[in-house]
Amino acid sequence: MKSRAFLYIILANLAVITVLVFVYPHLMVAPGKLMKGHQGMEQDCFSCHSKFFGPQAGKCKDCHKVSDIGIVTTKGKPIQGPARKVAFHQELVEERCIECHADHRGVMKYRQGKQFSHALLKPETKNQCESCHDKPRDSLHEKLTAGCAQCHSQDKWKPATFEHDKYFVLDRDHNTTCATCHPKSDFTQYTCYGCHEHTPAKIRSEHLHEGIRNFENCVKCHRSADEHEGGEGKDND
Repeated sequence: MKSRAFLYIILANLAVITVLVFVYPHLMVAPGKLMKGHQGMEQDCFSCHSKFFGPQAGKCKDCHKVSDIGIVTTKGKPIQGPARKVAFHQELVEERCIECHADHRGVMKYRQGKQFSHALLKPETKNQCESCHDKPRDSLHEKLTAGCAQCHSQDKWKPATFEHDKYFVLDRDHNTTCATCHPKSDFTQYTCYGCHEHTPAKIRSEHLHEGIRNFENCVKCHRSADEHEGGEGKDND
């Protein structure tokens, strides 16, 4: 008899808790405070959540029209300045808000440890890095006009994939700016004639005299200031 009474008490408590979860969800199950822009909905959980299914992207778009993100606020006020950086939302192939965004983290707007997937962008937008990212202001990047993809991937910004010493050693004899060897900051091309007294005709004559016919790609043989380190281009190699 006592065990049955105890069971009834447990069931009654569970019933009360279940009712409270639906009546006062912001008090019973909310994992934290909402961000500032959402605090007006703190007691209206179902403005963002669907019963039994949690937050849904469709609920987000009821207030945040994808075509307006980064352009106008939810109140229709035009956005100026850096806030327009988020206008890349119009270029997404899928509108899956919950992939990147969450709430109940106070001042944290995005999921902790969650990175934006560039795979969500339309192919023609993926390489337009500067439309979302500010250009680094260090002494190297401020002189560059080439695309980010020559050194960086879309999975991780760091580390950069390019290792200059694998192609040419920037020793004390080659302590110069990038543009000296890479005109127009095109790092797929280079020239050695920006500094050296050589001319294409002179180089051709000297190399043919030594039996070297592959002399168009200088760094294939000369990867540092040592002009005698070469040899790969000779006919017998």
